[in-house]
Amino acid sequence: MHPGDDPLTRRRFGAAILGPSGPVLTSGERQFFHESNPFGFILFARNLETSHQVKALCDDLRDSVGRDAPIFIDQEGGRVQRLRPPLARDWLPPLDDVLRYSDNAAEAMRLRYRIIAAELRSLGIDGNCAPMLDVARAETHPFLRNRCYGSDAAEVARIGLAVAQGHLDGGVLPVIKHLPGHGLAQMDSHKDLPRINAPREELDRVDFAAFRPLAKMPLGMTAHLVFEGLNTEPATIDPSMIRLIREDIGFGGLLMTDDLSMEALSGTVPERGAAAIAAGCDCALHCNGDMAEMAPLMALIDEMTEAAQLRAEAALSARIAPGAVDMAALEAELEGLLSRHP
Repeated sequence: MHPGDDPLTRRRFGAAILGPSGPVLTSGERQFFHESNPFGFILFARNLETSHQVKALCDDLRDSVGRDAPIFIDQEGGRVQRLRPPLARDWLPPLDDVLRYSDNAAEAMRLRYRIIAAELRSLGIDGNCAPMLDVARAETHPFLRNRCYGSDAAEVARIGLAVAQGHLDGGVLPVIKHLPGHGLAQMDSHKDLPRINAPREELDRVDFAAFRPLAKMPLGMTAHLVFEGLNTEPATIDPSMIRLIREDIGFGGLLMTDDLSMEALSGTVPERGAAAIAAGCDCALHCNGDMAEMAPLMALIDEMTEAAQLRAEAALSARIAPGAVDMAALEAELEGLLSRHP
């Protein structure tokens, strides 16, 4: 063990993933990130202009904390796709491709996200908020439905494993979401708090079941929703739901919140973050780049717990340096799966 590896002396990560406000890191952000030492960063369309600019921003973010911090993005495809041409390929919504490739869907999705991983790594990004393991229903809110992989829990898990493998093979950390399952939501949690009235047996058999085969993945993200009869507060800030994620589903990786800026949560952003950490989340996700929210948030939540730090270090150890990839061959293999459609 090197001296810096001693858990009693090393500097713990700040218990947050934060977003810069624009395409270039400001001097104030640089100083703030240096002092608060967030675990990682997340990028949105406001941060993305050219390939040279994105790579420079990623370098500056890592320089600000003095380490190879993970940098995340939402690159699912379809509507939730921060990188667009010419920075990256356009992709159909995930459910559209699952249906298009039919029996070949798992392999197609592995290849699709292996290509996405290569695109992300080429820009300096090494984390993606996918796979999404929410099980679709007929009543699932339209904002969510075509982002899903299907309506059968076992098939969603099978495709989710393939998606995660495509990321890992490409040196990108996958983030399974939205724990413990968002598929029954009939409201958009960016604007409202979904309340789900379903029997525990159905949740165990369908929604929670889709996550169990991926319980050993390095990172996961919570859902902002209430399961009537199980909890009264949103799952992100409810200790009983965090215990369910850890014990019933068995997820052992780093658990981050969904974006604290979403209006499904009440109170101020710092209060939301403090409540999530107190409930048992490891890391608060704050996406809008607003320093007036980030500074008081970090003042309240400060560093990770020792248990969270160990989970964070374990997650980072899953981030490999991928070898050279033949993008044309991957694309041809993906396209070839369509000709094998039964």
